[in-house]
Amino acid sequence: MSKAEIEKPWADGPLPLVVTPMSETGKDDVFTKGASHMALLHNAILRGFNSIYLQAPNVKQADYADFIGYSLTWYTFVKKHHDDEEKGLFPKVEEAVGQKGALDKALEEHATFMEGLSKFYSYLKPLSEHGKASRFEPLTLILIMDSFSEPFCHHFHSEISTIAGLSELKTVQENHELAKTVGPVFAQWGKSSIMRAGLTDVVPFLFLNFDRTAEDGRWANWPPMPAPIRWMLVNVGGSWYSRWWRFASCG
Repeated sequence: MSKAEIEKPWADGPLPLVVTPMSETGKDDVFTKGASHMALLHNAILRGFNSIYLQAPNVKQADYADFIGYSLTWYTFVKKHHDDEEKGLFPKVEEAVGQKGALDKALEEHATFMEGLSKFYSYLKPLSEHGKASRFEPLTLILIMDSFSEPFCHHFHSEISTIAGLSELKTVQENHELAKTVGPVFAQWGKSSIMRAGLTDVVPFLFLNFDRTAEDGRWANWPPMPAPIRWMLVNVGGSWYSRWWRFASCG
């Protein structure tokens, strides 16, 4: 990996980011909006992956413990995100559109990288115990990430297309009032999913891996909330593990 790649701003690689369907297609139906908001979450996760992958070879031993904490927070973010989708969002969306199994493709894709993700956690978790961070080996972590990066990246792009594509379902085409039901499902899930994730770790991680300049700043104020609340989530909630956030991609 070249020095230029390591210094690449915003951690937009090696895993490519997702273009939001609203920007890509110009559509604004409820499924395109829901998929676009999901894409923003996915991009924070992809930037998190990239920031770990790119920085691992250059982390000083004195910073291993903080880097491990940052990396485990990424794991927690991914795991909770998928658990919330499987147990909350997907069943409710399928019920709303009247087609059970409409999101089975996304569920099946989750399984394609969970083994590698579990290895990521199993390697780092013991090293997070007091005094064990010095045993961290960057190359070992990179090889683990390489082992699941392809299906991981595929899923985080594919799921966006799957959600946006729900607008083409016959049940959706025939029910023009469906937006009134589905819109709140996406909105409520997004809000509750973020706030349940962990105010001192996952939420700061999320906000510090948003690139607010992306797509010409279209999403600079997403998710919508009063500026003082946003500031508190990052600066007060994030203060507990403040040393971890220097590894974030968009601080």
